[in-house]
Amino acid sequence: QVQVVESGGGLVQAGGSLRLSCTASGLTFDDYAMGWFRQAPGKEREGVSCISWSGGSTYYADSVKGRFTVSRDNAKNTLYLQMNSLKPEDTAMYYCAAGVCGSWSVDEADFAYWGQGTQVTVSS
Repeated sequence: QVQVVESGGGLVQAGGSLRLSCTASGLTFDDYAMGWFRQAPGKEREGVSCISWSGGSTYYADSVKGRFTVSRDNAKNTLYLQMNSLKPEDTAMYYCAAGVCGSWSVDEADFAYWGQGTQVTVSS
C-alpha cells in the first residue's frame, strides 16, 4: 500500500531554519506532483508549495515565497522543504501529499495520498 512519511519538524526560534523531508513508497514517485500543506490550530489546511513530477515547475503560497524552497529527488522517492527565516506564524502541522499541482494554487482535493504530518513550532 502507499505510505507517505514526513520528518524533520521540530522547535526552532524565529529567524531559524528547518528542512522537512517526505518519503513515499508503494507508488511510482515520479508519476506524481508533490505538495506541502500546513494546518495551524483553529485554521483550515492551506497549500504551501507544490513541485511537478520532474521538479521543473514549482509553486509557493505568497506567505512563504522567498523563504521556503521545495525540491525532490526522484531516485530516492523523497521530497524536501527547506524553510528559512521562519516566523511564529509558520507554526503548524506540515503535511506532504502526492497528486497534481494547480496552475495558480495548491488544492488539497487534487492530492490522493497523504502523510500523517510533522509538527513545526517557531518560537518568538
